[in-house]
Parts: sequence; C-alpha cells; structure tokens
Amino acid sequence: MSAAEIKDVPNANDTKGDDADWAAAKAAFDNLKSKKPRPPKPEHAVTIAVSSRTLFDMAKERKIFEEEGLESYVAYQQQHEDEPMMPGVAFPFVKALMTVNARLRELYPDGQELFDIVLMTNNHAQVGVRLINSINHYDLTIERFCMTGGESPIGYLKAYMTNLYLSRSSGKVKEAIEEGIAAATMFTANKENPLSDTQLRVAFDGDAVLFSDESEIIVKRDGLDTFFEHEKQLENTPWHR
Repeated sequence: MSAAEIKDVPNANDTKGDDADWAAAKAAFDNLKSKKPRPPKPEHAVTIAVSSRTLFDMAKERKIFEEEGLESYVAYQQQHEDEPMMPGVAFPFVKALMTVNARLRELYPDGQELFDIVLMTNNHAQVGVRLINSINHYDLTIERFCMTGGESPIGYLKAYMTNLYLSRSSGKVKEAIEEGIAAATMFTANKENPLSDTQLRVAFDGDAVLFSDESEIIVKRDGLDTFFEHEKQLENTPWHR
C-alpha cells in the first residue's frame, strides 16, 4: 500500500476533508489482501483492545508531535511509512496471545473461542499507513483496526464487545472502567525485563480484581488483626466476584 492511497493533510478547519481521510484509511486497511486467518466472531472471542502507543514504541513520534506540531508529525510518519515501528510495552503480550490462538486453531480448527485483538488509535489518517505496514512487518494477526479520529474510544470498545482495554492514557482507562469495561494503564519499565512472546503468562491480583475488595477495605480501615479475624470467621464463605 502506498501513500498515494491516502490524501494530503487537510486544513485543520476542513471537517469534510478530515472525514474523507479517515474513511480512506479505513477502506485501505479493509481492502488489504491477507492470508492470515480471519478473526473470530466477537460473541465467541475474548476481545482485547490495544492502543497503538502500547503496541508500538511511538515515543520519538510523540515528541515530534508535542514539540513541532501535527504537520511535522504527519510529515515524519509519511517519510518513514516503510520503516516498521519498534515494539511497544504490550507487544510481547499480543504476540503471546497470537501464539495461543495458533495452537488453539491447530487443536480445534473450527473453534471460535479465541483471542481477538483490536488496534485502537486516535492518530491522524496518514499515520494509518505506517501502522498497517508495521502490523504486516511483524506478521501480527490483527484484522480489526479502529481509528477513533480523536473521539472517546468508549463507543468503539462497546461495539467490539471489548473484554480488556490496554492504553498508555490513564484518563481513557479510567473512562473505560467507569463504563464497566476492564482496562489497564501500561507503562514502559525502567529496566529491561525479558518477556516470552511464545508463552502467555497472566498474573491476577485476587483482591479487587478477581474477587471483591471487601477484605482489602477492612485491612486498610481496621488493620491486620481485624482482617485476620474477619477472614477466619468467613473462611468457608466464598468471596463475591
């Protein structure tokens, strides 16, 4: 796919031009020819929406946007559209999910109970070309590509029946949680922590994540002694979800 498929940067006040750009970017992605397996139907899948800034390392591009503005940012992305973006903090997790999917497809060829990855981005339409090229470069099985155009992602997350939303924006994560969508803010680690992209390993916090925060509230409010007494009294009573 070439940059010719995406229109020039529209004037900031040209709403129609901007809408046309988003439509062109979405159409270009939808028309990609791919031998990758099609995504499962949302009602059967575990849908995980990942922001482009968590899947790919866009720190350099973000700095250009903040210091030089939108026009320079878009120009940089267009000039480097054939240069794959570097993996971001969520990249190993997404790759591991795809490894699990590949194995499940081997075991259950007709199965639909798979992980479905949706890439969420509020980037400008012209940036979509580089994102798509990066997805193809790393052979990522991502067929759902949602350009929000700077709008709140909540409506899109609900439409995709999202089970988990990962973003670098704490504000968007908070908004998703308030709407009943499980979400988490992802940060770049201060030091390298090698992660496997062929094995999926997930650790859940039992307090206030898998189960209710009842016990956590007690230990914070009344201390450990009261907490232990409470747990002893209710040791045969299951926690609430």
